[in-house]
Amino acid sequence: MDRAARAGFAARGVLYLLIGVIALRVAFHPGDGEQADRSGALAEIAEKPFGSVLLWALGIATAGMALWRLSEAVFGASGPDGHKTHKRLFSACRAVFYGFVAYSVMAFAAGAGGGGSSDRQSKDITARALEMPGGRWLVGAAAIGVVVAGGWILVRAVRRKFHKHLKTGEMSRRVRQAVDVLGVFGGVARGVLFGAVGVFALVAAVRFDPDEAKGVDDTLRAFTQTSAGPWLLVVIAVGLVAFAGFSFASARYRRT
Repeated sequence: MDRAARAGFAARGVLYLLIGVIALRVAFHPGDGEQADRSGALAEIAEKPFGSVLLWALGIATAGMALWRLSEAVFGASGPDGHKTHKRLFSACRAVFYGFVAYSVMAFAAGAGGGGSSDRQSKDITARALEMPGGRWLVGAAAIGVVVAGGWILVRAVRRKFHKHLKTGEMSRRVRQAVDVLGVFGGVARGVLFGAVGVFALVAAVRFDPDEAKGVDDTLRAFTQTSAGPWLLVVIAVGLVAFAGFSFASARYRRT
């Protein structure tokens, strides 16, 4: 489980690094047709030498993360409060999330496309949910949950809650400072991104219009439509790259 977790953190770092780099390119060349989401990142890998092998390795490593989170849900996580019910529930939710990510990566590697872009998936899922009895309330509740999750990620990053999960005693002073910067900056950017996705989903629920829902790619592009122009997207993109760096540091120093 320890090795599975570390491989999973490294895989997460690769995905966020590529999404951040693609988002930077989108900020200055929005018409290039690149997708700044998981599908875009996987397509970027597929174009490289031995891309198929790399994709399978990435999928297996992400599956390792899902298994580790599942083990936390079943047996409890490390730390004094790792056996509390809410901690186990969080781990179970994360296991499901990373299981879905692993499936989509391996489906992409197998040539099935991995379910398409995040934007199309968001619109399709929202449309199906809105057609259900009480669908507007269901989408609204899910959207609020995503907004709250984004705020939770942001606050935890600012308060440096990640310290308790890292082996800081094994770090030099400079490494610890670097990990602090990456963890705070990266966590804030990730929280803002999650929160924005949730806000667009909430708008879709209020207006009863699935086209208002946005995936990661469309949400990142929406940052360029603010008064800051492309520079807000640049900041978020650099933050996602920073979170990739934090993920790589977690692969080395995370307590499992």
